[in-house]
Amino acid sequence: MDELIKARQKARTGSRLSLEDALLLYQNASLLELGQWARAAKERHSGKNVYYNINRHLNLSNTCTASCPLCAFSVKEGDNRGYILSLEKITEIIKRAVQEAPALTEIHIVSSLCPDVEFSYYLDVLHTVRKLLPDVHIQAFTPVEIVHFAKISGKSIKEVLQCLKTAGLSSLPGGGAEILDDHIRQIICPDKASTAEWVETVKTAHRMGIPTNASILYGHIETLEQRLAHLFKLRAIQDETGGFGAFVSFPFYPQNTKLAELYPIKPLTAWENLKFIAISRLVLDNIDHIKAFWIMLSEEIAQLALAFGADDLDGTVGEEKIIHAAGAKTGSLMTRAHLSKMIVQAGYCPVERDSLYNPVKQPVSL
Repeated sequence: MDELIKARQKARTGSRLSLEDALLLYQNASLLELGQWARAAKERHSGKNVYYNINRHLNLSNTCTASCPLCAFSVKEGDNRGYILSLEKITEIIKRAVQEAPALTEIHIVSSLCPDVEFSYYLDVLHTVRKLLPDVHIQAFTPVEIVHFAKISGKSIKEVLQCLKTAGLSSLPGGGAEILDDHIRQIICPDKASTAEWVETVKTAHRMGIPTNASILYGHIETLEQRLAHLFKLRAIQDETGGFGAFVSFPFYPQNTKLAELYPIKPLTAWENLKFIAISRLVLDNIDHIKAFWIMLSEEIAQLALAFGADDLDGTVGEEKIIHAAGAKTGSLMTRAHLSKMIVQAGYCPVERDSLYNPVKQPVSL
């Protein structure tokens, strides 16, 4: 019990937690206690501000070589449900997005590990978006995709990143981390990048001046210890590079996945999601921003998460296919006014930001 008392004191004062501390707190502290400590930690990082941006998500393809049991979105080569966006279609989508949201500051692009295209396609995508939107931040291609690009191009991770940066890439999303434990990865995503490859990619990007986000996909077959150990691996990377801008936790949606056919996986509860966001805020003391991604959590739980350590609701999004394929019931579009209203209702100050957390304008009137 002395160790639990010490862990509580660390959480209360903002001292750095160990993995043992985090386990004790997760297993023994109440949700409201964790929320109180995480809320204080959030306010040490960002005061009363809560952030959002005007962004547009773009999923380039769903045909994938990986066939991960955790994924409900991808299809195999030859499946008639497969698609890949042409440059003409991307141009059409971007032009429509600008018409719908003239204040757009970010294009967020992720894809599958598509067998049907060469690396040059992804460079052409960046060139196309950059030509249309010369000043917009392009956050594109997860570390898992970067590893795939290296394999299909015969280039090193650094060479791939340099090509993408030259073509217009601004930052990487943090997806594909799932759980940074190779035993788990061999079950849930055996054909994707290994833990070492994911880590090498983000560290290389950071050293090149390319910021990234950090993420986790939790609530499937991992143990609590593996889930928390993942956070400490991210914290260690941030200690070394300082390149993570934000952390986002993705609760696993089991519907329509092969993994749910093999294992008795139940959807995570709101209680579990809030508890994990709170412990993430306490552990990741060197990452300034914690996202409550409303697409995955629901609008209501994302708003509540602002009282449990989160300080960012992501953005307007516009379209999202991967999570919805696995059973998410949220919409795909949020207005600036509604995001601001959610934040004000939670007792915080809405700040519209760019992708690097610079304020871009005053919040809209409600």
